[in-house]
Amino acid sequence: MKLVSSPSVRDERRTYVIGDVHGHRAELAAALRAKGLVDEETNWSGGETRLWFLGDFVDRGPDGIGVIDLVMRLCEQAPESGGMVDSLLGNHEILMLGMHRFGDTDVPSDFGPRSFARSWEINGGQPADQEGLTPGHLEWLTSRPVLALVADHLLMHSDTIEYLQWGETVDQINEAVRELLASDDLGEWWECWRRMTTRYSFRGPQGTEVAEQFLDILGGRQIVHGHSVIADQLGILPAQVEAPYEYAGGKVLGIDGGLFVGGPCLIVELPHTPED
Repeated sequence: MKLVSSPSVRDERRTYVIGDVHGHRAELAAALRAKGLVDEETNWSGGETRLWFLGDFVDRGPDGIGVIDLVMRLCEQAPESGGMVDSLLGNHEILMLGMHRFGDTDVPSDFGPRSFARSWEINGGQPADQEGLTPGHLEWLTSRPVLALVADHLLMHSDTIEYLQWGETVDQINEAVRELLASDDLGEWWECWRRMTTRYSFRGPQGTEVAEQFLDILGGRQIVHGHSVIADQLGILPAQVEAPYEYAGGKVLGIDGGLFVGGPCLIVELPHTPED
């Protein structure tokens, strides 16, 4: 009897990514409703859709804890209908957690006085976010990855190659950061914050080559990141941003619409197909 192989089944579920929300819960909820991903009560209505947040829920906006609570709830609800919601850590989550753990303790440095409290205040830290943190929030946040490989897309918050300082695979890097966040090593926490604030690794004449080398190491065909506001990249006003920014020969996709400076809350489908 001749065996006939079954045709491969293509995964038809939609995948979306969302960049930096920075405490703007109302705008996030409205954008999710517009895509049909939540209902009027902001409960999951996206069916089997997969949704990834790329970090920076907090700071610079009025309700970072409200954003975290919403995302945590969607993470619980989505699997009930076959969907999936998950999140990466952004540099502002590291900053908020560092502030919570270390406060104004001076970081050992040859470059003058430094502390998480000082950087948190300078970078838009909101007292209400610190006051609203619960053990449940802390447990959830410190268990989030910093990288994810989703089909052909390498998801990351910061557009930096500094992630490679923690390892040469996605799993190694995520495990290294989880171990760091479980420690009380102020110096390592500060170095984590510093690494994840760097940006623009894939810009300039060598950007395509750097992106290709980064993808060769960690996998995927395209990097998808938040962190760097698209308007700043293009030299336009945030309100003029209408779509994600594909650059570095198509190897990189920036999705931070600059919500906290008046830009849109972009919800981007992957793979991204530019509109004519």
